[in-house]
Amino acid sequence: MSCFSCCLSEEKVNKGSTRKSTQDGRDGRDARTIASSFANSFANLSFKSDSSRRRYIAGEISKYGKASISAQFFSFKELSAATQNFDPQSMVGEGGFGRVYKGHLESKNMDVAVKQLDRNGFQGNREFLVEVLMLSLLHHSNLVNLVGYCSDADQRILVYEYMANGSLEDHLLDIGQKKPLDWKTRMKIAKGAAKGLEYLHDIASPPVIFRDFKASNILLDEDFNPKLSDFGLAKLGPTGQLTAKSDVYSFGVVFLEMITGRRVIDKSRPSEEQNLVTWAQPYFRDKRKFHMMVDPLLENQYPKKGLHQALAVAAMCLQDEDSTRPYINDVVSALEFLCDTDGKDEGVLSPESSMAEGRN
Repeated sequence: MSCFSCCLSEEKVNKGSTRKSTQDGRDGRDARTIASSFANSFANLSFKSDSSRRRYIAGEISKYGKASISAQFFSFKELSAATQNFDPQSMVGEGGFGRVYKGHLESKNMDVAVKQLDRNGFQGNREFLVEVLMLSLLHHSNLVNLVGYCSDADQRILVYEYMANGSLEDHLLDIGQKKPLDWKTRMKIAKGAAKGLEYLHDIASPPVIFRDFKASNILLDEDFNPKLSDFGLAKLGPTGQLTAKSDVYSFGVVFLEMITGRRVIDKSRPSEEQNLVTWAQPYFRDKRKFHMMVDPLLENQYPKKGLHQALAVAAMCLQDEDSTRPYINDVVSALEFLCDTDGKDEGVLSPESSMAEGRN
């Protein structure tokens, strides 16, 4: 959509183009070599004693990133105490790799999220080591902070900073009695999440493909600042058909969820509306219908130009061909422009103006 470029000043476009050229000029061989070694490094984890396992993890981090380990080792006893013996009442989430509990570390006087991975076999070991390695090497304000880990016996436990507002999914798709996110907060979250991806794609060396960008993996602090979490599926560097543009498509899906308040797949809707991306395509082609895509919970409280620009960004990210999708740094520039100008255009739409727009 042509209005995507309208979100960018000439200076930002030039800056994005320069970074894009740098990215295109990367030699992927080093990334692939590291990725191949990295993928094999967790295989021996289960065959080590507790003390040698800690040394092994430290050595792997040193080998790949030449970085000191900021994450602390915790004993199972410490984490049991922090979570009141992993009390089900303390559980705040559950996913394919295990359960997450809210805990409190007396030694640090801080609340934490304690993720106890499924101990059944190889996949749990892989998820564990990938997460420890990734979050020990990657540091950005829009990535969740790894406080520590536990590898006692067959335990695989990760300890993160506690994010007071849970996940984006909690406030967007499983809202319950919570207050709906307003337009400005949604755009703020989108910009921060895109900046997290930008760090992984353009600043981390070698670059990282996140692979699991979704609403449940975007955590929110007390001020609704977003941080990407769950790096167990992440990959170093482009691998086969998997590229940074795969993450850009996933960003487009989540951004469209944020605009519409709809899940990407929702079997409870009529058949023609169950797939969000398919449902959205005809609306993308007719700006007179843009207002029909907006989350009803916004109650028409959004800027008209901001909506048009946001949908332009989403549509570009959702192009079928990855070569036609924007780079994430261009998405960040567009969202920065959008956030800077929201509230400076004609203001929010009233119900009457929204209906009038549909008639024009």
